[in-house]
Amino acid sequence: MRYMVMHYETEATEAGEKPTPEQMQAIGEFMQETASSGVLLGGEGVFPSSHGTRLEFAEGDVRVIDGPFAEARELIAGFAILDVDTLAEAVEIARKFGLVVGTGRVDIRRVVEFSDLP
Repeated sequence: MRYMVMHYETEATEAGEKPTPEQMQAIGEFMQETASSGVLLGGEGVFPSSHGTRLEFAEGDVRVIDGPFAEARELIAGFAILDVDTLAEAVEIARKFGLVVGTGRVDIRRVVEFSDLP
C-alpha cells in the first residue's frame, strides 16, 4: 500500500527560514535510509505559500489567488510517498519523519489506487 505523509508549515518555515545544516543532514540521512530500504518512493519540500497560487472553484467560476495564505499550520511544507504493507508501518516511519523535519503535525493518507475504486 502507498501512503502520503505530509508535514505542515511552521511560522519559521512559512517566513522562509531555512533548516539548519544539522536539520538538513538529518533530513538527508532519513530520506536516503528510507529510499535505500525501498520504502520511500518520493518526497519533496515545497516553498512557502508566498510563492504559491490557489484556485478556488464555486458555481462554475474559478478564482486564482496568489499567496501568501493565512494559517501557516494548515499549509503543506513537504511530503513523502511511502510503500509499506500496513498503516502501522506508515505511522512508524511518519513518526520519524515528523521528528526529523521538526514539524508540529504530520498527516498520513492512503493513496488511492485504481484497483481500490469500484
